[in-house]
Amino acid sequence: MKKEEAKKRIEALKKEINYHSYLYHVLDKPKISDAVWDSLKKELADLEKQFPEFITPDSPTQRVNGQALKKFKKVVHKVRQWSFLDIFEEKELFDFFERVERLLKKQGIKERPEYVVELKIDGVHIILSYEKGVFVQAATRGDGKIGEDVTQNIKTISSIPMRLRKDYSLVVEGEVWMSEAEFQRLNQERKNKGESELANPRNAAAGSIRQLDPKITAQRNLDCFIYDLDKLENKKRPKTQFEELQFLRKIGFKTNKHYALCRDYEEVIKFWKHWQKYRNREPYWIDGVVVKINKVEYQELLGYTGKAPRWAIAFKFPPEQVTTIIEDISVQVGRTGALTPVAHLRPVKVAGSTISRATLHNEDEIKKKDIRIGDTVVIQKAGDVIPEVVEPIKSLRSGKEKKFIMPLRCPICGSETIRKDGEAIRYCTNPNCYAQEKEKIIHFVSKKGFDIEGLGKKIVEQLIQDGLIRDFSDIFELKEGDLKPLERFAEKSAQNLIKAIKKSKEIELAKFLYACGIRYIGEETAVLLANEIFHSKKKKVRIKEVLSFFQKFTLNDFQKINGIGEKAAQSLFEFFHNQKNIEELSKIDSLGVEIIVPKFNEKKLSGKNFVLSGSLKNLTRDEAKDKIRSLGGHISSSVSSKTDFLILGEKPGSKFEKAKKLGVKIIDEVEFLKIIKE
Repeated sequence: MKKEEAKKRIEALKKEINYHSYLYHVLDKPKISDAVWDSLKKELADLEKQFPEFITPDSPTQRVNGQALKKFKKVVHKVRQWSFLDIFEEKELFDFFERVERLLKKQGIKERPEYVVELKIDGVHIILSYEKGVFVQAATRGDGKIGEDVTQNIKTISSIPMRLRKDYSLVVEGEVWMSEAEFQRLNQERKNKGESELANPRNAAAGSIRQLDPKITAQRNLDCFIYDLDKLENKKRPKTQFEELQFLRKIGFKTNKHYALCRDYEEVIKFWKHWQKYRNREPYWIDGVVVKINKVEYQELLGYTGKAPRWAIAFKFPPEQVTTIIEDISVQVGRTGALTPVAHLRPVKVAGSTISRATLHNEDEIKKKDIRIGDTVVIQKAGDVIPEVVEPIKSLRSGKEKKFIMPLRCPICGSETIRKDGEAIRYCTNPNCYAQEKEKIIHFVSKKGFDIEGLGKKIVEQLIQDGLIRDFSDIFELKEGDLKPLERFAEKSAQNLIKAIKKSKEIELAKFLYACGIRYIGEETAVLLANEIFHSKKKKVRIKEVLSFFQKFTLNDFQKINGIGEKAAQSLFEFFHNQKNIEELSKIDSLGVEIIVPKFNEKKLSGKNFVLSGSLKNLTRDEAKDKIRSLGGHISSSVSSKTDFLILGEKPGSKFEKAKKLGVKIIDEVEFLKIIKE
């Protein structure tokens, strides 16, 4: 990036961040998520590091936090308050360890320090003052030197003691938080009153402690963890952070029980990874861990920079939302001929992996969100979910952004594309389009289909280009001699692939139906057809038996199946009556592929439809789905009048509200486990 471009980008980022900082800290009305805010600040910090001549005193990177609200009395802190520097990657933690040890060596300390690692609660920072054991004042952090007096509101939090068990005069720091359950209750209450919903539990907690009427705060069921001792008069402080947490608990403060004494880098990483996986098991939001040098003596030796302590750092979990720039938009052609616009992004890390592409779904979605080439956009990715573009940040536009128009001809074969009435997707009209044939085969051999190990996307493309496969059946005719001459193949890899193909010749019926790539027939519908519709006394059947069975179904028969919609019924009918498909399936049958069919018996959840919302504590979502299927139940991705049960986990989404409106029975994880155990 050129200097002039960097200067303009820095100015635009500063303006945007300061605007959202005001909304968040002063008005308590954030418009973007914390992860997006972090991403914008990180981009600014990176640019200022690259172009230090453009750093100004008013930059968001040069201050701790916002100003105090005028409606509360201002409080000058007895002890300066600091913000931790944030890191997101393991290498950054390693650099922190090296930096600490280097600085300690300069002070004559040769031993490697120990660290205490604590959960970073996503709440509101609070400073509490006690005189001779009696609570006298509570203040927000503010700008680090001056905060807001919120004493009366904090008194309403029952976990904060009004009198300590010892008559100490001290100042402590902690985090006020709101549970997920209380957050959902509060938002429902606001919704019923016609008020706007709050963004997240931290925003809700911040708004609660800034209420002018303490009675309102008292109704919010806030909680608080204390984690730091700032000042202790007429008594020696504990010598370590570990002992300090125990001391705080002993004199009457509620502390978080999940912390660990770590002796090296590996132990810190282990703790961080554990809580990254299990953070949803707690009632409060956790956005990372805080790593602190254990010995207070070493903390004092290292001291502070202008903004943060040198002896501690916030090691945050990978964000699920970040910002980046759309550098281009291309179009992919899928196995059904569907044209999907894809955003080519400036590479960015989100949810632990580097993302360079994200789906834009269809042309209506692009128009609705007004997404353009060159836009700064919010990218979202949760776990294994495909990344998507949430929205553009229009205030960062320079005027050079370009609108995108979907092609009227297929970008692969040049054939005309059409968009049917009532559909958002545009399709290539050429059934023999290379892109469609390739994607069909990739789908056929995928993990949820025939699951042929070693036959990934690149190998499929290579085999098609070399003329070795064109249809599904060609896969089962491959020989070692066909593969050995090819690039990427040696004798062993050729043998392994042929073995994997032979192994795949026995396949469960649901996986087979999914592998066929029938339009509108996903994993759940394939399970429905296999478990409830197709019945056989045999453990294995030939493909021709399955084909014969479904050919007997009329369009009306398919439409009568509970869980099969009009479009899916039409697609099934056309697939099993298409001559090309019949010939292809018959050929696969002649090559020895056998279908494993489920043993039919009436099960306790037969005919029951389930929807999951939120994270479960004792089961993964896939484990819960397997339990339901094994007992004959069905899983749907959305709530409808046909839904029998909504299983409610932590942090549920909009499905919860829809289920309540439709009168669907809502059960929690405990009730669900009882059902499947009985």
